Amino acid sequence: MKIKKKTIVLLSCLIIFITVIGVFTFSFSMQNYYNVGFVTGLTTSNLNVRSGPGTNYNIVTTIPKNQYIRVFAGIGDWYIVQVEGDFIGAVSKKYVKAIYPQTSSNSGGSNSSNSGTSNTGNTTVTLTADEKEVFNLINQQRANNGLPALKIDNELQRVARIKAQDMVDKNYFSHNSPTYGSPFDMMKSFKISYKTAGENIAGNNNNSSAVTAWMNSPGHKANILNSSFNYTGVGVVNGSKYGKIYVQMFIGK
Repeated sequence: MKIKKKTIVLLSCLIIFITVIGVFTFSFSMQNYYNVGFVTGLTTSNLNVRSGPGTNYNIVTTIPKNQYIRVFAGIGDWYIVQVEGDFIGAVSKKYVKAIYPQTSSNSGGSNSSNSGTSNTGNTTVTLTADEKEVFNLINQQRANNGLPALKIDNELQRVARIKAQDMVDKNYFSHNSPTYGSPFDMMKSFKISYKTAGENIAGNNNNSSAVTAWMNSPGHKANILNSSFNYTGVGVVNGSKYGKIYVQMFIGK
């Protein structure tokens, strides 16, 4: 039986991945890890990703300035990270800016049976006060229309925050990001699976006004009241001429 070229490539990639993970495990096993308190960082300079926590380790890849990276832990003056292309390695923490904390204050949001905390992914996500208020306002609109409440998907929540921060940092207002492309391209790059998907964006200085504006727009309202959507992520970031940038991503599983 002939093995297709694609299958050979996939098997080769798997072998390389297992080998690389083994090297990382060996390199990092004797070090002392510590929790850095955030999960997403932004590079402040062009940055070398190395196979271990020090300049004596080989360079795995190089990432540009203003690139988002996932931060797993710290080792001395280095962070263990995952970057675009699924590279895992160590970078100097001097050139990484913390973006999103692992947990945030819940004060100031209204309470409901859907508190905004979810365990649908590997790590529990706690919404900021702004995000929680928007999340609850959206679910109130769905309840008013006889629809079940949306749940927070951990990874989608992280992606919505990254998109909102990207809009502030790059000073644009569009569904198409100069960094990540369309919302669907972005979800794909972050390996989010879905049957249906959508995105709402807004610029406003008030959470309630942002949701009201969405409900007054046929396209945005259709996303909020779409019965095929059952999970969401809500990113609210201060900044821009609007006061705050809002990104709500929806998926149906």
